[in-house]
Amino acid sequence: MRSYRLVLLLMCCAGVVPSQPGSDYRLVEDWPAPARTAAGTPSTWNLIQVPGVAVDSRRHVLVLHRGAHPILEFDSAGKFLRSWGDGMFSEGKVMAVAPGDRGPGASGYSAVYGPAGCTSCGAHSIRVDAEGNIWVVDAPGHVIYKMSRQGKILLQLGRKGVPGMSHENFNLPTDVAFAANGDIYVSDGYGNARVVKYTSSGKYLLEWGRRGSGPGEFQLPHNIAVDAKGKVYVTDRDNRRVEVFDANGEFLTQWSDIGGVSALRMTQDQRIWTGGVLRDLDGKAAATLPEEAGGAGGAHGIAVTDSGEVYVGRLSGVVQKLVKK
Repeated sequence: MRSYRLVLLLMCCAGVVPSQPGSDYRLVEDWPAPARTAAGTPSTWNLIQVPGVAVDSRRHVLVLHRGAHPILEFDSAGKFLRSWGDGMFSEGKVMAVAPGDRGPGASGYSAVYGPAGCTSCGAHSIRVDAEGNIWVVDAPGHVIYKMSRQGKILLQLGRKGVPGMSHENFNLPTDVAFAANGDIYVSDGYGNARVVKYTSSGKYLLEWGRRGSGPGEFQLPHNIAVDAKGKVYVTDRDNRRVEVFDANGEFLTQWSDIGGVSALRMTQDQRIWTGGVLRDLDGKAAATLPEEAGGAGGAHGIAVTDSGEVYVGRLSGVVQKLVKK
């Protein structure tokens, strides 16, 4: 141990920092490419907060942020292509409720609207389905939109501005995922504590979950993903675990004590990113993102290409690209 510490000290003094154990990825510097001022000089991107990121079949990267032009599209090299979405998202902002202000069994979250909110603060998640449609979640707007690549709204789940817990209403939903047959899963997580399942056309099928810490219960179902066999993975962020269900909502297992994960993404080879940790479908960790990319817990949104490139969105207002070393 003393020898290792001496080697580590000498490396640091020489300006060499060893890789973080388990980190098989490195940051791609200067991604995305800088914005440009009217005079043509480089400028940083003013992304406010980046809650979501997605990749389409062309390897274009869709960055969701809480500001003007909330959906930005880049190519894989970081070149800016286009933006849209002004006026789409609510200005409400999800906030924690102090424990002393909560009713028995009530949610730990609510939303503030109006001057205390902010432009596009409702933006929470962005996904691309197998057919190339773009889905976005407006949490305090209580609504989810399916859009074409051109930004045309094709389907709406929930009633904008109308919270509830019916087949047609959500209360601060958090994420959306898709089964191989096109079925839609929604994690209705900040105000409610459930998962709701629909057909590909938006017809209600079933739901499960209630507030709590037991198997099949949730404190905050924050993210959702579906594997090739139809199993459903849900991050129960406040209980610091991932729960696994079958397609009908039957509890199968859980991965406990893995931290408050805020991002979830299934890979093409059927592994799953839980925040900055890549796991097999038994929950065993296989790789970890480096600390400069938020480490295990810094990602609020994560996307992966078929070739293994990783994109991370962080609430600190940055989006990052990482590749295998």
